[in-house]
Amino acid sequence: MTSVDTPLIVQTDWSRSWGGQEIRTMTELREMRKCGFRCCLMVPEESELARYGRKEGFMVCPAEFISKFHLPSWWKLVRTMRELQPTVVNTHSSEDSWMAGAVARVCRVPLIVRTRHVLSPISSAFSYNTFPHVILACSEAIRDGLIEQGVSAEKIIVQPTGIDEQRFLYSREKRKEIRDRYQIGENEILVGNVGYLRIYKGQIFIVRTAAVMPEQYKFMLVGGGQDLPLLEAEVDRLRLRDRFIFAGHQERPEDYFSAFDILFFSSRDTEGISQSFIQGLLYGLPLLVCRTPSLLEPLSCVQTYQLIDYDDVASARAGLLQLSSRLLRDEHAVAEQRKVLAERYGLQTMISNLLQIYLRFGIEPPGCSRPGKSPEA
Repeated sequence: MTSVDTPLIVQTDWSRSWGGQEIRTMTELREMRKCGFRCCLMVPEESELARYGRKEGFMVCPAEFISKFHLPSWWKLVRTMRELQPTVVNTHSSEDSWMAGAVARVCRVPLIVRTRHVLSPISSAFSYNTFPHVILACSEAIRDGLIEQGVSAEKIIVQPTGIDEQRFLYSREKRKEIRDRYQIGENEILVGNVGYLRIYKGQIFIVRTAAVMPEQYKFMLVGGGQDLPLLEAEVDRLRLRDRFIFAGHQERPEDYFSAFDILFFSSRDTEGISQSFIQGLLYGLPLLVCRTPSLLEPLSCVQTYQLIDYDDVASARAGLLQLSSRLLRDEHAVAEQRKVLAERYGLQTMISNLLQIYLRFGIEPPGCSRPGKSPEA
């Protein structure tokens, strides 16, 4: 049992939905709890993070983050922050980063972290330069974008979301199970994508590519999200129901990667380094990927891939046909790819780096071994 004297980490987020950003937050909470920290979520009552947090036994403090101009939200936030007296406050979205970041500064929280998940324009560099002590950018491209928009480079540390490589392992048994479930023959080529169904993930490009592929190609999207009706309507319009599968949200996406023959990541320019992207790379499958800045960074670790521009259906078709000649697994090459990816994008690498940042601010991990030398910001 932890004491009230044990350092408290508070993660804040305005988001109501569930996707990679929220999964990273929950991952950090779980791992920091293993290290002996007390952990808390400060999120909207109706959010998916609140639901998942309570289910896993974390303290959840409801916070609306309605608007920077909504005074009652500010007063409630100040009261909650003073009651909690956190050691670390880590903010994630725009509204909570402004409000929780400012209040944490007023309350003299020892370490304020701002995590930036996406590569898109920011409204102002003011909050980035004023409130957090450290900014975690999920990719080099995000870091460069922030600097170009006036954010202090000295504050930024690039820290991609860590993936548990021992969870994402190829399985012949799971391959057969999933393909049997969806009636996919071994002579058919299954092109897969895992991710939240939203516009910047670009899955509609996958649908349009499916329409120009030969009959032996089948396509599967694993994930839920608000764009499902739009994607289903496009599949129906193109008469692809017999070759296009919507598998929905899955708590075990690792089983589905084993079933794929080719990965198709269609994310557009605002994407950070998607967790499902790194997860997929751990399987050593041939990869078709758009020239999205953040997604180019891990490709130095990858053996077999084709680059295309978003919405270039002819190039996507050619890329899939080319990759189809390279489906035979080379277990040695896959093992080498996994090793390099784990060293750069592994879960324990991320947690070790976060603990090193905490140590720079005098925050010791209460219940796990002290990490090595601290990185430079």
